[in-house]
Amino acid sequence: MPDLSLLPPSAVIDGDDLRIGGCLMSDLAERFGTPAFVIDEQALRDRAREYLGALTSRHQAGRVCFAVKSFPSAATIRVLAQEGLGCDVVGAGELRMALAAGADPARIVMHGNAKSDADIEAALAAGIGYIVVDGFDDIDRIERLATRPAPVLLRVSPGIESDTHAAMATGGKLSKFGVPAEQVPDAIARMRASAHVDLRGLHAHIGSQITRVEQFEAAVEALATLERFEVYDFGGGLGVRYEPQDSAPDVDEYVGRLVAAAHKHLGTGIEILIEPGRSMVARAGVTLYRVVTVKQAGKLHVAVDGGMGDNLEYSLYGQRFTPLTVGRWDAQPVLADLVGRHCESGDIVTPDVLLADPAIGDLVVVPVTGAYCFTMANNYNGALRPPVIFCSDGQARVGVRRETFEDLMAREVDLG
Repeated sequence: MPDLSLLPPSAVIDGDDLRIGGCLMSDLAERFGTPAFVIDEQALRDRAREYLGALTSRHQAGRVCFAVKSFPSAATIRVLAQEGLGCDVVGAGELRMALAAGADPARIVMHGNAKSDADIEAALAAGIGYIVVDGFDDIDRIERLATRPAPVLLRVSPGIESDTHAAMATGGKLSKFGVPAEQVPDAIARMRASAHVDLRGLHAHIGSQITRVEQFEAAVEALATLERFEVYDFGGGLGVRYEPQDSAPDVDEYVGRLVAAAHKHLGTGIEILIEPGRSMVARAGVTLYRVVTVKQAGKLHVAVDGGMGDNLEYSLYGQRFTPLTVGRWDAQPVLADLVGRHCESGDIVTPDVLLADPAIGDLVVVPVTGAYCFTMANNYNGALRPPVIFCSDGQARVGVRRETFEDLMAREVDLG
C-alpha cells in the first residue's frame, strides 16, 4: 500500500480510489477536469490554528501573517483570514487580492525589494499595518508619497547563508533583499529624521525550505546586535517534507525555539510577527493529473496533461515529488520520469520515480504541491491554468475556475 504521509491528513484509500477532504479523486476529475489543484480546506484551517496557537500560547503579542506569494488566491486568503491570520503581501497585486478576500488591512505587511510608486501608494491608501522598508529608495518614496507618518519595519540582511537552494536563500551578504547590517544605522537615522516614516521595528527573512531551526535562531541573534525596537518580524521559511525520507521540524518545535530565542536575546516586551507560506499550504494541496502517454525511449516517460505550466518546482529548484497512481495500489511499480505535455525537455514533474504500473487514462496525484505551483502557473504552449478546488466534508467547491481560451486571448488587441 502507498505511503500517505505526504498527502493531506484527510487522505484515505477508498477501494480503487482516493479521498481527500471526503471527495473522491475520480469524481473531481470528472466534474472539474484535469489538471487541477485540490485543496483540503480543513487541513488548511487546522494548520492556521496550529501556527496561531503555537505562537500566541508562548507570546501573547504575536501575529501570524500568511505569505501570500506561496498561494496567491483570494479564496485561500479568505480561509486563512477567517482563522485569524494576517497577510504578508508583495506589491500592489497581492495587496489587492488580500483586501478582496476580506483581510484586515491593519494585519497586512507589505514586502518587496523593488517597490514602485504604485506599490507604496496602494499600501498607504489601504492603511496597512506595516510597510517593510527594503532599502533607501523605499524611504525616499514613502517620504514623497505619504501625507502622514507611515508605520514601517526595516528589513535587515543578517548575512546568514541558509542551508537551502541558492534561489531560495534571501539572507546572505550578497542578497538583493534588505539592508546590509553595516548600513542599518544610516537607514535608521534617515527614517527617524523623516516626518512621514514611523519606524516601529526590524525584519529578517533568511530564505525558504529551511529545515534547520538553528538558522532561524541565528537570525534572531543577528537582529539582537542592532538597536532594540518594539516589533520584530522573523519572516517565514520553514521547510516541509516532499519525499518520504525527508525530515522537517514541526510547527511547535519551530515556533517554540524561535520564541525562546527572541525572549533570550530581545526580551519579552515585544511584538513578534512570523510569515509562514510553504509550511502553511504545501501539504494541504495536491495536483490531480491524467496520464496521456506512456513511452519507452531509453527510459520510461509517463506524460500527464499538465507539467511545467502548473509546476515549475523541479525545473527551477530540482525539487522532487512523490506521485501516486490512483487505484493501482497493489500494482508492480516501475521506474519512470513523470513528465509533462509541454515542448521542453526540462518539462519534468519529477524524474526517476517509482510509479505503480501507469497506463493511459490513469489519474496521478502529486502531493505537497500546495505551495508555489499555483503561484507560478503559466501559459506555456497556450496551456490553460488549472482550477483550484476546495474539498471539505465531502463537498467540493471551486475557489479559482479553470482558465478558458477566451481568457487566454482576452489581452490580445492586434487581431486584424
